[in-house]
Amino acid sequence: MEVTRTKLAEGVYLTYLPAQKFKTSLLSAQFVTPLREETASAYALLPSVLRRGTVSCPDMGSLSARLDELYGARIETTVRKKGENQCVGFVASLIDDSFAPGGEKLLEPVAELLGELICDPVTERGRFVPSYFESEKTNLLDAIRSLVNDKRDYADSRLLREMCAGEPYGIPRLGGEAGAESVQPKQLYALYQELISTARLELIYSGSAPQRRVEQALLSALAALPREQVRDIALYRPHPARQEVLRVEESLDVTQGKLGMGFACGSDDYAAMMVGNTLFGGSSNSKLFMNVREKLSLCYYASSLYHRQKRLITVSSGIEFQNFQRAYDEILAQLEAVKNGKLEDWEMEGAQSTLLNAYASMEDSQGKLENFYLGQAATGQSETPEELADQVREVTGERVHRAMETVRLDTVYFLRGEEA
Repeated sequence: MEVTRTKLAEGVYLTYLPAQKFKTSLLSAQFVTPLREETASAYALLPSVLRRGTVSCPDMGSLSARLDELYGARIETTVRKKGENQCVGFVASLIDDSFAPGGEKLLEPVAELLGELICDPVTERGRFVPSYFESEKTNLLDAIRSLVNDKRDYADSRLLREMCAGEPYGIPRLGGEAGAESVQPKQLYALYQELISTARLELIYSGSAPQRRVEQALLSALAALPREQVRDIALYRPHPARQEVLRVEESLDVTQGKLGMGFACGSDDYAAMMVGNTLFGGSSNSKLFMNVREKLSLCYYASSLYHRQKRLITVSSGIEFQNFQRAYDEILAQLEAVKNGKLEDWEMEGAQSTLLNAYASMEDSQGKLENFYLGQAATGQSETPEELADQVREVTGERVHRAMETVRLDTVYFLRGEEA
């Protein structure tokens, strides 16, 4: 796949992913803005309010009718965190022109509707429609509050909150409950105007239409987009490792403990860190899964994740309360085994194969491709999945050893039961 990224206007970029094998086309429009505690919830709310209607389709009924006329095209809201940036916007899915009845062209009208959602939302007296605002604010608050219902996600989020306190990376993608409660209609409209004027806009297209046609459709659809003093995105900064391990305990009404461990990494050898983390806890053949979970039965689940933008590894595990110390010690023991290069050939081959399969599978999913290239653009990276796969193939056991030697325990979070 010959991927190209071009600048269409000030702070507006198009990533073009030519594809003939899909029956649908994908069109994504994402505003990328630095994560800030004071605006995270407001920006998370914005796409849902904009999705309620435009000047020409002022309610969800008329908007749905318009999408039905376009053979069931869909436009979904998105709120994501990429590095230390928040990405908010829309992803549209439509029948690819090569499969449209009668050769009808759908790219232009869908792009136009996407442009209306961004540039021409329905308003009342210079602000968003009050009933739309209040309804979507309630939905956002419900989503934030419901995080605690999934204790695994909740514990993972709390670990990052504590580990990266004072850093944008610690802010959840939806912001916090207090921030969401404080958002007011006038404030949201002002932030909307600021966002579309100053934030970088990343456009991503996957489908069979020629690049020039895609560019013209988007330029026409976004002709009214103001571009005033476009801000830079937040460049990632590695997490500064602590001198002493931070330990945090929290009690809730839970029957299963959640042990989260955060590690600071000193290596910038990304490919070796990816392989090392996959060996440690990033697959079903990893040391955490095979030993801590399967062999010793100390965890209901145990996995690790490498955060490239912050040079962090986080471990997520579910345990019996009384197994805290044994699980904690064994997780560290398995990390030491990777750091010391105590690896079998099949482990290295399996870790590399897991990563190579993940990169290869992106080619079969427009959603995965869109998410990948948005992440690359929002964090200042340029490698393609094929280039990353080539880097993984070149990783040796010695490189894994050198990279993983830099991993140090930074933060421990334990969620226990109230009576434990």
